[in-house]
Amino acid sequence: VQLQASGGGMVQPGGSLTLSCVLSGTIFSINYMGWYRQAPGKQRELVARISSGGDTNYADSVKGRLTISKDDASTTVHLQMNSLKSEDTAVYYCHVVQFLSSYWGQGTLVTVSS
Repeated sequence: VQLQASGGGMVQPGGSLTLSCVLSGTIFSINYMGWYRQAPGKQRELVARISSGGDTNYADSVKGRLTISKDDASTTVHLQMNSLKSEDTAVYYCHVVQFLSSYWGQGTLVTVSS
């Protein structure tokens, strides 16, 4: 399974961005699709994830501002980010769990700065 993430960039505080991640390859039993982020000097952390059935989990720091969604075929996952803050600045990675295997995308940089 290959993951291609896109949508990162620079935005002012309070602005919005949408990240997308497209899956390709042999896809047969996706358990979870999600987004992690890693800020400079910090550990990678879970931002949001969505199960194949549509159940979602969010980090407390992003609840109410970020929304994860996926298509019905579980081949694309999006992260709509609103009301962005400087502390959201990080490299964002899409992540997929399929059966017993874990896959990571290449990362896309989000910079929130005035």
